[in-house]
Amino acid sequence: MTIKKDTGANELVAADGSYAVVPLRKDNITLMAVQSRVVPVNADKAVEMKKANLDHMLDLIDAAATWMGPKDIIHFHEFPITGFSHMWNREDLLKVAIDVPGVETEAIGARAKRYNSYIVFGSYSKDPDWPDHILSTTIIMGPDGKIVDKHWKLRNLKGVFAGFEVITTTVFDVLDQYVEMYGRDAVFPVTRTDVGNIATTAVQYEPELIRGFALKGAEIMLRAATSGADPIDVRSGAMHNNMYTSLVNNSISRNPGPFFEDVRSGGTAIYGPKGEVLDMANSVNETGVMASIPMAAFRKGRKIPRIHPVLFADLYAEYQEAYPPNMMSADLPDNGFAAAQFLKDKSRWI
Repeated sequence: MTIKKDTGANELVAADGSYAVVPLRKDNITLMAVQSRVVPVNADKAVEMKKANLDHMLDLIDAAATWMGPKDIIHFHEFPITGFSHMWNREDLLKVAIDVPGVETEAIGARAKRYNSYIVFGSYSKDPDWPDHILSTTIIMGPDGKIVDKHWKLRNLKGVFAGFEVITTTVFDVLDQYVEMYGRDAVFPVTRTDVGNIATTAVQYEPELIRGFALKGAEIMLRAATSGADPIDVRSGAMHNNMYTSLVNNSISRNPGPFFEDVRSGGTAIYGPKGEVLDMANSVNETGVMASIPMAAFRKGRKIPRIHPVLFADLYAEYQEAYPPNMMSADLPDNGFAAAQFLKDKSRWI
C-alpha cells in the first residue's frame, strides 16, 4: 500500500496542469457505495447503540466485500455509526461522537485489512486538539487496517433552517486556526493512494468546492449525504471536473423517536467523468451500487480542469459570505436552537 498525503507545500495547484500521484496497485479498481440506514443514537445509551450500529455496518462491509468479487473502495454515508438528530445538545454529542482512533476505527480497520480494501465513512468525532468541539469528519481506513486520513467537513449551511443551526465545527467555522495548525493545503485535502487520488465531502450545492478538490488532483470524489442530494448537482460536478464520483445517501430507516422512516432516502449512485450513470440504487432499501474504474487508463494524460480564473478571480475576492468565517473559534453554542439565536444578528446580507 502506497499513500501520500498533501504536505502543505507552497504550490497548491501545479502551474503546468499536472498533479501528484502514487503508483497504482492495479490498473482497474472496483468501487462500491453502500446505501444503509441512519439510526440516531440515544445519548443515554450511546455506548450500546453505537455498538449496534457498528455491528450492522460491519455486516454490510462483509456483504459489500464478498458480493460479486473483491472491492478496492467501500464507501458509506455520513453517519452509519452515530446517526443524526437535531435534538442533541453539545453534551449529548460529546457522548455520541466517536474517538479517532477508537474502538470503531479499530473494528472497521480490521475489516479493511481482511478484505484488502479502503473503507470510507463519515462520523461525528472528537479530537483532543479541539476540546468541546464536535467535528463532522470522513475517515479513510486503509487495507493495512490503519487510519489513512481524516477529512473535516468544509462548511455547514447557515441561516436556512427555521430556528435551528447545526453546531458541528467545520473548516469554515475555525478557518484561521485550522490553517495555522494544519496549513492552507489541508483545507482541500486529497489523499493520494494506490487506488487513485481520493477526495471526500458531505457538502452539496456548492460546485466551487468540488472544483477546489479537482484543482488539487482529485480523481475519485466520494460524496455523502443524509436525507438526499440532487443528482444534477452530483453529476455536473463529475462532468465539469472530469472525475469519478460516488454519492452515498441513507436508506429507509426504521428509527426510534420523532423521525420519519423515509426522509429523502435512496438515490445512491456512481457517476463517470462525463457525468454518466455507472450504477444507481433502484430502491430506498439497504443496497450496494458498484462500478469498475479503469484508473490507469483514466489517469494517462489527464490534467486538472481547464478554467480561466483571471476572468472572475476579482469577483470572488470581493464576494462577502452571508456569515463570516471563524465564528466558532471562541463561541460554542450548546444546541441548535441556541446557535440560531447566536447567529440571528450575524448575517452580513441583512
